[in-house]
Order: sequence, then structure tokens, then C-alpha cells
Amino acid sequence: MNFDLANIEISALSLLPSLFAIFLALYTRNVMLSLFSGIVLGAFVLNDFSILLSLKAVFTLFASLLSEGWIVKTLIFAVLVGSIMELIEKSGGIDGFVDFMQHKTGVVKSPRSALMLSYVIGIFIFIESTITSLIAGAVGKPFCYKYKIPSAKLAFVCDSTAAPVSSLIILNGWGALLLGLITTQISLNSINFDALDILLKSVLYNFYAMAALLVTFVAIWFNIDIGAMKNAKHKPKNEEVISKKSQSMFYMLLPIFLMILFVFIFLYITGNGDILKGSGSSSIFYTMLTTLIFTLFYFVGKKNMTLSVWSKTAFLGGFKLVPIAFILLFAFGIGEITTQLKTGHFLASLVSQNLNVIFLAAVIFIIASLISLSTGTSWGTFSIMIPIAMPMAASMDANIALCVGAAISGGVFGDHSSPISDTTIIAAMASDCDLVEHTNTQLPYAFISWGIALVLFIVFSFIS
Repeated sequence: MNFDLANIEISALSLLPSLFAIFLALYTRNVMLSLFSGIVLGAFVLNDFSILLSLKAVFTLFASLLSEGWIVKTLIFAVLVGSIMELIEKSGGIDGFVDFMQHKTGVVKSPRSALMLSYVIGIFIFIESTITSLIAGAVGKPFCYKYKIPSAKLAFVCDSTAAPVSSLIILNGWGALLLGLITTQISLNSINFDALDILLKSVLYNFYAMAALLVTFVAIWFNIDIGAMKNAKHKPKNEEVISKKSQSMFYMLLPIFLMILFVFIFLYITGNGDILKGSGSSSIFYTMLTTLIFTLFYFVGKKNMTLSVWSKTAFLGGFKLVPIAFILLFAFGIGEITTQLKTGHFLASLVSQNLNVIFLAAVIFIIASLISLSTGTSWGTFSIMIPIAMPMAASMDANIALCVGAAISGGVFGDHSSPISDTTIIAAMASDCDLVEHTNTQLPYAFISWGIALVLFIVFSFIS
């Protein structure tokens, strides 16, 4: 990209694009317009408010994004998800699963048990945050229609068990990234600790993820509605779109099982035999493509639907998610803009050099939370904050694992809460919930979890 960073000062101006996009999204409820506006504003700041240079920069930005293989794969993944979910719904497999869970097992017989099913699924499917949201949403939607549960509640459950679980059970791409960042800092700063040992201990200090899971469980079990969730309404399903026939639940379970299996297989393949070194974007892309091909042979071969119906359904489902693909592209765009503006470095620079060691982990958590909330990315936050947190902790003789856990927790908070986070976007999509409504309704719960985590970081700093 052609941005000239040498002449750009790290200042409060770096916060403008992301804050503008967030507030505009909440005000207008038009996410695409808000994200694009934030990108344009960022380009103006980067180019000294020159109109011609800014327009050129925006064009260059999107050309650069679309030349990145992992971004293209992620956008295609979003479309493929629409196709697969539409096919599973059309097959009658979801209705079959609902019938089985309600009438043959009696597991789901109330709004609480319906949401708890999605919660449990979200806990056990830890391979990737987007897959977690999608499967929990696909299973939960029919029960939301049945028991007239607001889609905002399902979106809250899907989102709260996505990034938190993926960051706690690290046998996935999250673990690979974190281990790589920690290993690099140990090498660069001559820290006399084992990287894997620090990573495993830092997971035990991932207080935000733990608090989010606990708060979500309590909210489901005791049916606690706070803030905007009190006004969330149930939306009846569209009878023209949802299939009426109820078939075997295996039309849903087999594709979902293969989705989970294929992710591990492709992580193993792309990592040359090491799952922790596999490519997350490639694995998810190949997983969805392989699952889509499987549904072709399975549904058509079992005469559940004709080839013509399969083709039309796959196209319709994919077309429905094209706007989501654009939103993801714009989310990546504003993430790139905030990187160019050094937003994260500005926030990190606010940390005083004379900070008391007792408050170090808490301050790292606060700064990481601000970065992830304003950029919408947990992985980007990890990449900024871990190289800052580890040397600071080592130089101040603080608990390194606790400080790394604080950086991870802060990154997960923004991934969970920010309206420009891809995980937030996909959780809303998977639950048929408006993105702005999802953000507004889950924020109070997220802030409660954030407060619990902040207190724990201070307490454990005293203990350490």
C-alpha cells in the first residue's frame, strides 16, 4: 500500500475513523455506510485531508485487500456459509432435529433449554469462532421460532461462546497465533521462560472469556434481561422461505459433523502435520467448499431434492449473504486503516512509564480492550499488545502470564462487543438478528463481564 507512515504522528486523530464508524452504525443502523465512512475519514487523515489523494488511497486499499488470499477466502466463505445453511434448512434436517429434541428426547421443552442447547454447542465446538456462531445459530433458530425467543438472545449466546471459547480451548488457530507471538517475544527479549508454559498459564488468566461464559450461563438460566434486551422482540419466521417438510435430522447433523472434522483435517494439511501451524482462513474455506460438495451428493443422492432444487437453493442462500461479505470486506478495510494510523500504538502509549506493578495487568487489559473495541479485531490486538505486555512485565518483574492473559482478555472483549468485529457480524447473521440490535442488547452483559475481569486482574496482581 502507498500510505506514507513516516510523516504521520501517532495522536488522538488515529481514533477518529473507528469511533466515527461505531457511533454512526449505532445511530443510522446502516453498517455498510458506517464502515465505509470510517474508511474514507481514515484515508483523509492519512493523506492530510487531500480529496484526490484520499480517493486514490481508498481505491488502493480495496485493491490491496482483494489481492490478499486469506481475505478473498474469507469473503467466499461467508457466501458458502449462506449456501450450506440454506441447503440444510431446505433439506428438512433442522426440522427433523427439532422434532427429535422436543418429542423423542424431551431435552428441549422451554425457552431456557432451547438457549442452553445453543450454549452447550458453542462450548463444545471450539475449532473456530465463526464456525461456533454458525452452528449454534443454525441449531438455535428453529427453537427460537418455536418458543418465540427474540433473535437478539440467540445472537448473544452465539457471540458469547465464540471468541471466549476459542481463546480458552487453544487447539486451533488462536493457539497457533498466540504461541507464535509469545515465542517471538521470548527470543527478542531474552525472557527465561518456556513459551508453551506461558501460553497455558495465560489461558488460566483469561478472565474476560471465563466471565463472559459465566454471565451468559446465568443470564440464560435465570432469564435475566438487562438494558436493551428488555425490549428485544421475537420475529416470526418467513413461511415462504422456511421448509415445511420434516426429514431425518441427519440431513443437518452430517454436514455439521463434517464441518468440524474437515477443519481439523485441513488445519493438519495446511500446517504440514502440525495443527497449531495450520492456516485458519484456508482451512475454513476448504471446509465449507468440501461440505457444500458433500451436500450435493448426499441430498441429491438420497433424493431429498433434485439437482435443480439443490442448485437454486445453494444460489439463493449464497446470494442472501453477499451483503454480509461486503460488510466483512469493509470491516477488514477499517481494520487496515486503524493499523496504518497506529491506533493501537497510540492507545498503548498512554500507559505511564511510572505505573505501579500492581495495576500493570489491569492497565494492559484496559488498553487492549480499547484497541479491540475500536478496531474490531482480537488477533490484531494480540499482535499489538503482547509485544508490549511481555517486555513491560519482564522489566517490572511482574507476572508475565498474567499480563499476557490480560492482553488476550482485552482482545476477546472487543471481538465479542465491537459492531465492526467479524465475529459480531457473523453471530448476528447466524441468528437472523439485526447487527445494531445485537450489539446494543449484548453490550450490558459484556460490560458486566469486563468489570468482573478487571477486578480479578487487580486481585491476582496483589496475590502475585
